[in-house]
Amino acid sequence: MAVDALDTRILRLLIEQPRTSVREYARILAVARGTLQARLDRLERDGVITGTGPVLSPAALGHPVLAFVHLEVTQGHLDEVGEALAAVPEIVEAFSTTGGGDLLARVVARDNGHLEDVIQRLIQLPGVVRTRTEVALRERVPHRLLPLVESVGRTAADGRN
Repeated sequence: MAVDALDTRILRLLIEQPRTSVREYARILAVARGTLQARLDRLERDGVITGTGPVLSPAALGHPVLAFVHLEVTQGHLDEVGEALAAVPEIVEAFSTTGGGDLLARVVARDNGHLEDVIQRLIQLPGVVRTRTEVALRERVPHRLLPLVESVGRTAADGRN
């Protein structure tokens, strides 16, 4: 789906001012409320906008330790291991990957001992051959999409879809 300059402006506002009303977004952008709502509906339908909930901090929820766990999986067991990972509340994301492992999980924990407990639980899952864990020390670039949105918008404005 092509994102044009107006879509880019809308997405920027959603990122920068997530609690603003549709009416206020329309006023800021100087477009009709119906136009804005139609754009938002299309962006959601096309999968550009995938959620509207709050962004939560695992650290503020008592889980300040962040680790990335690479899981090597027995061939043919990727789906069942993936389903098992979904049952572990400390796993906040998991991806199939290429390279040195089959799955990469982002794991949060209360402390290092709790992280070890979570890893031990993962090792015991049927189909998991081995794990490799990397503990994050400090966030250097927080999760962000605005630079990508702006880049896509510039490309659209230049006519290079």
